Amino acid sequence: MRITVNGAPVETGCASLFALVPDRTDRVVIVNGYQTADDLPLSEGDSVTVIQKGVMPPADVLSHMLAARLTPGVYEKVRTARVGIAGLGGLGSHIAYALARTGVGCLHLVDFDVVEPSNLNRQQYRVADLGRAKTEALAEGLRAVNPYVCIETDCVRVTPENAASLFADDPIVCEAFDNPDAKAMLVDCLLTECPDTRIVAASGMAGHDTANTIVTRRLTSRLYLCGDGETGAAPGRGLEAPRVSVCAGHQANMALRLILGEEQP
Repeated sequence: MRITVNGAPVETGCASLFALVPDRTDRVVIVNGYQTADDLPLSEGDSVTVIQKGVMPPADVLSHMLAARLTPGVYEKVRTARVGIAGLGGLGSHIAYALARTGVGCLHLVDFDVVEPSNLNRQQYRVADLGRAKTEALAEGLRAVNPYVCIETDCVRVTPENAASLFADDPIVCEAFDNPDAKAMLVDCLLTECPDTRIVAASGMAGHDTANTIVTRRLTSRLYLCGDGETGAAPGRGLEAPRVSVCAGHQANMALRLILGEEQP
């Protein structure tokens, strides 16, 4: 029968996984997107990925592994997709990692700021990153996770004058600013000046109340809002990693759904 092994077509007479991969020491085996240690039967058209634990596979094998771990057909769409991320703090840095791990082909990272100690409670940076531009530090971290993702950076402050031109090439933009005025400015500019851009914004994720109130809503045909819509940061109610990362997960998931053509009501 004909199957695919690490992205290459193979003719095999093996009826089961263990017959195909007799030596499974220090190896990860994925069959049709499912990682398994069982001796599963093999069928015509199956996809098998075998990689050694702890070793970076070649680009083509990594690509096949990502494709195998996602729902069939998903990876072919995400690997050619492009997403802009405006703001690389608690929301933006988590969104970027989620999309890079998902295999999104190109991420456009935009932020003017540097990493400071107050960022470390909720953002994807390390002490070693203090003082570095967020665009630079985040890009380095993302490449350490997925060295084959295309990353473009702009270390600039987003303003009403440059917002449309900055994100002109991004079909999907995740708004991830801390400041409410900056949020409103970006959304207004993109809705007004970039008629084909879809925006995934956020509002209301401060504190440590239940994360179940964080939801994704479609406000217009091109604008989605993630969060509880009301719990902003205030004295005694700071921005904390758990709820911020939940909201970022909503944004990354909505971006993925848009890439796949799933636009919720």
